[in-house]
Amino acid sequence: MGRLRRAAVLAGALSVVALGGWLLRWGAARAHTMGVAGLTPQTPSRDPARLAAEVRAHAEAAGVNEVLLMAILYNESYKPHGALLERVWQLLHRDSAFGVANMHRRTYERTRSGRPFAGRGWTELPDDPELAVQAAAWHLHDLHARLPHPTSTSFTRDELLAMGYNAGARNMLRFARGRQPGPQARAYLDRLREHWQQARRAVREAGG
Repeated sequence: MGRLRRAAVLAGALSVVALGGWLLRWGAARAHTMGVAGLTPQTPSRDPARLAAEVRAHAEAAGVNEVLLMAILYNESYKPHGALLERVWQLLHRDSAFGVANMHRRTYERTRSGRPFAGRGWTELPDDPELAVQAAAWHLHDLHARLPHPTSTSFTRDELLAMGYNAGARNMLRFARGRQPGPQARAYLDRLREHWQQARRAVREAGG
């Protein structure tokens, strides 16, 4: 490849990176200032309701609440989930999450062990929304297994699981023991409650 052609390819790649980074920053900034609900109505290609059938199937297999799983997908839809954009963003931020459920590599690796998707890699999540839904369902299953019975809080178990999905298992256990969530976890829970009826309707309609 000639020097000029290599330079053109490099310039094109840098342009894609810059554009992808700008789009994802814009989506995150808009979600921060407006809230996830401020991004609705969703376009059909981004609306998590398109995955309602997969949500129902994998929530049942993992033994978790299908409405909870659906509502989490709505919470996580604040940014574009195109495979190219996600991979561009990963070049800029190595610790970012992949897939429609925004799962980090370490979480995915822990979750897939011994599961039906154990042979699937984390890097497949951007291209396979169903895999992302399946992994999220089993991650919620694992979080649920760690919750004490009973808890020392007014939060429901589904609310604790959602905050655990967002803030991690250790924080979820602290909340279950009575510690109040911080602003980030509280905001995540508020958005979950905003999306609950929308999520319930999506999974109900998918069931026929």
